[in-house]
Order: sequence, then C-alpha cells, then structure tokens
Amino acid sequence: MGTPTNRTPVRVARGSTSALTTGISDIQEGEIVWDTTTNKLKVKEGVALEESNPTATTAQLDVDQTWTGAQRGDLVPVTAATTTAFDFSLGNNFYIDMATAAVTTINASSATAGQSGSIIIKGHGSNTLAGWDTVYKFSGGTAPTITADATKYDRIDYIIYDANNIHMVWSGNY
Repeated sequence: MGTPTNRTPVRVARGSTSALTTGISDIQEGEIVWDTTTNKLKVKEGVALEESNPTATTAQLDVDQTWTGAQRGDLVPVTAATTTAFDFSLGNNFYIDMATAAVTTINASSATAGQSGSIIIKGHGSNTLAGWDTVYKFSGGTAPTITADATKYDRIDYIIYDANNIHMVWSGNY
C-alpha cells in the first residue's frame, strides 16, 4: 500500500504533568497530548486531561493478566549450519531440521531473563547437533546426544535466567 496523498499531519503536544496542567487553556478540546511524567497519552475533555483507559478486555503490560483463551507464538525456523545461533528476540519456540548440516557450534543471541520456550529438533542420520555455547546449561553439565533418526524429534525446553545462563531440559526420541 502506498502513502496516501490526502493525509493530514498530526502534532501531539508533549510535556510534564505539571507543564500540561499549567498550560491546559492552550490545549484544544479533544486534542491528544503526551504526558512525559507518566508516559501516557491523554485527551483534553472539558477542563481536564483524561487518560485513555483500556477496557477490561484489553491486554495491558503493566498489570497481572488472566488469559481465558489460548496464547501461542510462531515456531521460528532455524537453519542448521556448521555454526548456528538461536536469536531469542525472534520468538520463544524454535524448530531446526538437521537434514541440511551437522552443527558444531551453537550460539545464543538476544537472551533476555525470564523468557522461556522450546526448541524442536528433527534428527537426520549422521548430522549431529553439538558444540553448545557455555551459556546453555544442561542437567549434569552435559548436553544430550540428539536422536539421529530422520523420523524422530527431540525437544529442549529452556528458561533464560540471564544472558549467561540458559537452563535447558531435554526430552527426545518422539
């Protein structure tokens, strides 16, 4: 879709709560402002600036949530190569098919504390998955041997404690 030719630029006033309240007479009815103190959008309604309040059905990032519907993310494909990396900024769940190469080095990038998910691995004959970076921590200190059967899958569940500690739990031969 191209850029519309009949558009009107919108200017948003911004300032601290104090500055916006002091200058409220200069703000037009219905005008949107950005409050730099609270980091929230507000709208002038009557003689006051009102915060835009989400409804109870709107997800919010700063409060606890109870989800009544299923939540899911994409299964991010990772290409098997001699050196392979899981970029944790791309998603929570990953899939790697060992048909394309044996992996001898496995790096991590963009690891953020608290993230968790799964890595699904499809085995393939002699192509192995080895050389896990030291940030990956397996029970007993040893990474598992991935199932080589091309009709089988392994799964590694992980949780990122911090950028240097990604705790890994393997289950395999599905």
